[in-house]
Amino acid sequence: MYIGFSRQANIRETNKDLYETVVFTILFIMPKIPIALQQLPPATLSALERLGADLAVARLRRKESLVSWASRLGVSVPTLMRLEAGEPGVGMGIYATALWLIGRDGALAELASPDKDRGALELDVRKAVALGKARAQASAQTRQKRKEAKEA
Repeated sequence: MYIGFSRQANIRETNKDLYETVVFTILFIMPKIPIALQQLPPATLSALERLGADLAVARLRRKESLVSWASRLGVSVPTLMRLEAGEPGVGMGIYATALWLIGRDGALAELASPDKDRGALELDVRKAVALGKARAQASAQTRQKRKEAKEA
């Protein structure tokens, strides 16, 4: 959303021969929460909350304070608190670094692995079944034609 305007005006003070430039700037008003984050499915929000809670438990088991853990992550303490609360606005890179700190960053590579993509696998199976049916039908037609050719 855009609200505001931009304009420059030169103002001359006659007594001091001083030029001043007054600049009116553009004012952008952004929503507090991006629309994409407002539309997250409840299951995804729950998963993020659980991930944040699990990361908090991992930090506490290592007897790390918020300040030291935030320092190791390269973020502020409020950002770490948002991460541990599972807020979806926290950057993925910060989540990835937190997983790296506890030795679980390797799991990230498997999250969207084609081998585990059930939706794509189901499509592949449907295509294979359709191809099998088409081939079976073509074979049946060929056999039928051969049979008719022998009889004639």
